[in-house]
Amino acid sequence: MNGNTVVFLDAGTIGDDFDLPDFSCFGEVVMHDRTRPDQVTERIRDAAFVLTNKVVITAEHIAAAPALRFIGVLATGFNQVDIRAAAARGIPVCNVPDYSTHSVVQHVFTLILLLSSRACALTASVRRGDWSKSAHFSYWDKPIIELHGKTMGIVGFGNIGAGVARTANGFGMNVLAYAPRPKPAPDFQPFAFVGLEDLFRRSDVISLHCPLNRESEGMVNARLLGLMKKQALLINTARGPLINEQDLLRALENESLGGAGLDVVAVEPMADDNPLRFTPNCMITPHVAWCSVEARIRLMERVRDNISAFLNGKPVNVVNGV
Repeated sequence: MNGNTVVFLDAGTIGDDFDLPDFSCFGEVVMHDRTRPDQVTERIRDAAFVLTNKVVITAEHIAAAPALRFIGVLATGFNQVDIRAAAARGIPVCNVPDYSTHSVVQHVFTLILLLSSRACALTASVRRGDWSKSAHFSYWDKPIIELHGKTMGIVGFGNIGAGVARTANGFGMNVLAYAPRPKPAPDFQPFAFVGLEDLFRRSDVISLHCPLNRESEGMVNARLLGLMKKQALLINTARGPLINEQDLLRALENESLGGAGLDVVAVEPMADDNPLRFTPNCMITPHVAWCSVEARIRLMERVRDNISAFLNGKPVNVVNGV
């Protein structure tokens, strides 16, 4: 490899169902489907541009890559890169904000609608022949919930949280939001910013849209879950470790919670023995809220644009102050 090499460490996470933008204008392109931790040093040793989705890049990796000029994150979150070590070397770390907002909002409401309508459980029931055996033209085993007039609680109010709020308003829901730092209120009503505990007490559906950090890790625990309404739904498309999974399991098993819709779990890929996998009132999808074809196309176009902006002397989406 030469000093102008562009190295993708985990290109397999982007998929192969669309054509990638052209990165060859920046130098030789080396694509790795995935990279183990013990392979990182060798693979980035001579690279100028390193692109990672989930592969961790540590201070030691950065120190061993003398030609490194730019680190691109194929995501919005950037906790997989030691941004301080990169800053000390004058290497910008650039992420891609707001590429998947529409996709994630759509998935949030997919989970909400499937849980509130019990569509998956009822479809399975029909396939078992229960409808054919029914004495009536329709049947249900548990209540089907109408969203109109219910209260939507949103934890975190960035672009995705605000998008969920607008969609909830379109369903005729009352919207509450919690934001640790002041945010502008949307231009619709009913809407209110409230404290976290108040949100958990009052909401019929709660959706998590906050970053994972020391303060937020495990914050949805037995105490907060215990404040929720008995039939309330909990949705998490953000980061798995926001929820204490053992506490959530107990709440679901005790039926002190109406259900949960998760696109993320604490350890990914999901462990075979994760008990949430077998919990009937817990719907789990494999971390796909972000990955519509359209979102991934936007993502990779903006990664390319980030490199171009850096080479033009006007870097954008820099998360480490370089």
